[in-house]
Amino acid sequence: MVDQSKSNEEKPLFSKLLLPSLVLSSFATQPPLIITGLLLIEIGLTFGYPVGVTGQIRTVSSVVSVIIALLMGVLSFRFRHRTLLLIGLLFLSLSALGCSISPNFPIMLLFSSLTGIGTAMITPMSSTIIGEHFPLEKRSTAVGWNQAGTSIAFLIGSPLVSYIAGLGGWRTTFLAVYLPISLIGLAVSFVGIPRTPQKTLHITSEVAYLDGLKKVFTNKSAITCLMGTMMAMASWSGNLTYIMSFFRQSFSMATGLASILLSAMALSKTLGHLMSGNLINRFGRKTFMVASLLLLGVTTLAYMNIGFVWPSMVIACLCCVVAGFMMSSMTGLNLEQVPEHRSSMMSLSVASRLIGGTLGAGLGGLVLLLFGYGGLGMALGLLGFLSAIVYYMFAIDPTRV
Repeated sequence: MVDQSKSNEEKPLFSKLLLPSLVLSSFATQPPLIITGLLLIEIGLTFGYPVGVTGQIRTVSSVVSVIIALLMGVLSFRFRHRTLLLIGLLFLSLSALGCSISPNFPIMLLFSSLTGIGTAMITPMSSTIIGEHFPLEKRSTAVGWNQAGTSIAFLIGSPLVSYIAGLGGWRTTFLAVYLPISLIGLAVSFVGIPRTPQKTLHITSEVAYLDGLKKVFTNKSAITCLMGTMMAMASWSGNLTYIMSFFRQSFSMATGLASILLSAMALSKTLGHLMSGNLINRFGRKTFMVASLLLLGVTTLAYMNIGFVWPSMVIACLCCVVAGFMMSSMTGLNLEQVPEHRSSMMSLSVASRLIGGTLGAGLGGLVLLLFGYGGLGMALGLLGFLSAIVYYMFAIDPTRV
């Protein structure tokens, strides 16, 4: 079968706004994570709930995301990928508006679930659109920039959310940060993402989806990538969930220094994404993925066990650079597994990422309670090593065969 991206090269579909549109779409999925990460205490005080309860905002959103991600396969055959991405951005806008005016916590949970729907629609469709419109040699760079949108959001959004919350409270952050970013992403994507012909008739969408699932689940390498994705994201999600608590509790780090460190880590991960394109083209998706996972395991184990604050901070930033490598190469490798059914593969990939992220945060908390941060570093590092072994032994890079 001819790679669709090659035929698209000859058509006047590519827009200069295409890649910025996708980066903005990825950027727009992150403000709710930033807001809830920084302001759970304030949200809890407003509604009269402890942080342990208000923290379920993320849990509800993640569960909804997994369900929608699994449905995206069939929806991607019924509707254009561009349309689904735009609808996802619309859901983010509605979520931002609804959360800002929620009269009670259950209503806020309901509107937060719209964030889960939007994220589950945007993430696989942005990757699929890259596969449709970018030639193979440019795809890695496009994936890197698209992934960088998430870390750039933390780099810019963390201090912005903190500042606006200080002026007008947590509700203002949804109106002044989350809502405008979602609407800007929607407007730019509407203009910048080309309209492509609908190739699949509505009456055949379910059949096509089942055929896509069959192609994915009968492909040993594709299944390996889904399993490896789950393990890799469990390792990284555990890092992401507990890394700031580790520094604040282990070294009595002041809030101001912790905020600076968070910005440094976001910048490090952004650089990892942006550097990954050339490195992936040079070494190959699978090779670079395996190396990134091994380094993720080493740096995770090291920064949680070294015992000295400044070396630990440096290694943590290196861990974030490696995480940028890992996320970009993982998306790129998954994208090429079943080219004729990219939307199905990427929808399943997003579901695997979400499940892995939930497991990493949950099991990481249990390990932390039982063995402390040293044990947590070892467990998360081991997950990185195991994922690297799975990819090395069973995954195939179709672009290098």
